[in-house]
Amino acid sequence: MQQTAVLPFRRRPHDDAHAIDILLITSRETGRWVIPKGNIDAGRTPHGAAIVEALEEAGVRGRTEDRVIGHYRYHKYRTRDHWDLADVAVFAMEVTQELDDWKEKAERRRKWFPRAKAAERVGEKQLKALILSFRGDG
Repeated sequence: MQQTAVLPFRRRPHDDAHAIDILLITSRETGRWVIPKGNIDAGRTPHGAAIVEALEEAGVRGRTEDRVIGHYRYHKYRTRDHWDLADVAVFAMEVTQELDDWKEKAERRRKWFPRAKAAERVGEKQLKALILSFRGDG
């Protein structure tokens, strides 16, 4: 199963060039901290689908490039006895706008974390490593 995601970030004013925060959201089912991600709808590119997920799940817009910054895998729960292995392509998004209202606001929380704290909060080892290695320079 192929999915797409954004790693939403912002630079901290007056800090060094690599001082960034990462925006995490909670998953709907378990409340775990994750990044905005989802399936790639027919007719969309992975990059375009990632931008839609950021808007619908986290209520953010920003600058993205169509270059994948990394991948991670996780087991997606389907039914009581069935899990799919999802491979997620991740695109960086420098957030320029946070909406007060968005599609999934009632279903999720969003919160900014310093990079190291964001890595501690997510459960997937590959996503932790991706967050820790990301420097905000593309």
